[in-house]
Amino acid sequence: MSTPPATVTLSDHFARALPELALAWQAEPAPAPRLLALNERLAGELGLDAAWLRGPEGVRLLVGEHVPEGVTPVAQAYAGHQFGHYAPRLGDGRALLLGEVVHAEGTPRDLHLKGSGRTPFARGGDGLAAVGPMLREYVVSEAMHALGIRTTRALAVVATGRPVRRETVLPGAVLARVAASHLRVGSFQYARATGDVDLLRRLADHAIARHHPAAAEADNRYLALFEAVVTAQAELVARWMLVGFVHGVMNTDNMTISGETIDYGPCAFMEAFDPATVYSSIDHAGRYAYVNQPRVAEWNLARLAEALLPLFADDEERGVALAVEALGTFRPQYNDVWSAGMAAKLGLADAPAELVDDLLTLLRDNRVDHTSFYRRLGAAARGDTEPARELFLDLAAIDAWLARWRALSPDADAMSRVNPAYIPRNHLVEEALAAATDGDLGPFERLLDAVTAPYDERPGLDHFADPAPDHFAASYQTFCGT
Repeated sequence: MSTPPATVTLSDHFARALPELALAWQAEPAPAPRLLALNERLAGELGLDAAWLRGPEGVRLLVGEHVPEGVTPVAQAYAGHQFGHYAPRLGDGRALLLGEVVHAEGTPRDLHLKGSGRTPFARGGDGLAAVGPMLREYVVSEAMHALGIRTTRALAVVATGRPVRRETVLPGAVLARVAASHLRVGSFQYARATGDVDLLRRLADHAIARHHPAAAEADNRYLALFEAVVTAQAELVARWMLVGFVHGVMNTDNMTISGETIDYGPCAFMEAFDPATVYSSIDHAGRYAYVNQPRVAEWNLARLAEALLPLFADDEERGVALAVEALGTFRPQYNDVWSAGMAAKLGLADAPAELVDDLLTLLRDNRVDHTSFYRRLGAAARGDTEPARELFLDLAAIDAWLARWRALSPDADAMSRVNPAYIPRNHLVEEALAAATDGDLGPFERLLDAVTAPYDERPGLDHFADPAPDHFAASYQTFCGT
């Protein structure tokens, strides 16, 4: 095997540090790999040669066949609560960690594949992925990055030339994604379930070194690690809520220790504002509805605390008390980020709680498009209220609210920097993925261009800002893509 060019090093540090959580495995060969999308900007940030990645050996690396000498891909082991039910052994059923890329700044980033074939964690699945779901993760994760929300990122999608059988036969693909790491709450649940406290401690030390090094200086480093994850997740979920993002499957194996968004399966962006919005076809009880995301995050963090409990204190009762106190900071931190974010969306240094609450009631009762309203509100701050008010049926109510808000002198220019014009509109995502599945990447590329510069309104892109037609929105569902 040859080594990729440039100064990039692909390390197997995770596999060496935590062999109990790493199962050496190889990707299934791709019969006819063909590059569909390459994130050249991200490749450059990682010190990877985009021209080489587009070539035959680069494409083979992106499907896991061409691996540098001395590096062994691994499937990671983890557990997790899925829709509240504990599964002691999940793991990468169709994914592989190729290794960690160490780029010029010296910060390691995981290079990880999805759809690369069955592993022993597959639990009956075929280990494959289709073109559509992999391109969904590409476009939505890059949109989230452009919105300033911490996320794993897509490096490439490669068609494999292998058919994938779902409800119909679909073209197969592999996603290559990059993350600060793939450590999850479920990683700690798995380590705790082994009963091996040394393994749990080594995993925690690895997480501290990788993501939260300040915790190493604390008197109780493992409690400080937990506190850092609480802070990271409070900020992350608050930022989801501010843009109307619905993750759809907030299982504990989908909550990262780094505070990055991960696993874009049945995700979608809310259109008509409704706190009860659910898009996932399998979330029948609404566990992961938009409004529930903060409390689910808090619940997941409680599971992390349970896993880390032996490291908090020698006395279990003392450890529980420390965990409860630390977890209690989640809601205030979440509220602080969300409140500051809402004030920014309204162009204010500080937004009265009653003003915000009244607005959210108006948006819900009038089924107003979440993204369009805040973008149009910028025009209202400049004196033209009509674009915003025409979204409402109750004109008297919105006129009264607008008068109260405008009396606070909102900053229109600041609003345009935080309220996007373009998000991955659900109907446009589906149109782009359907076209790509049929071999036409044009709609995907145009959508990607719009959502990766979300605050810059550009001529000819009006339809990327328009909500879905009512008949589409009324019945829209998303699927896990497994």
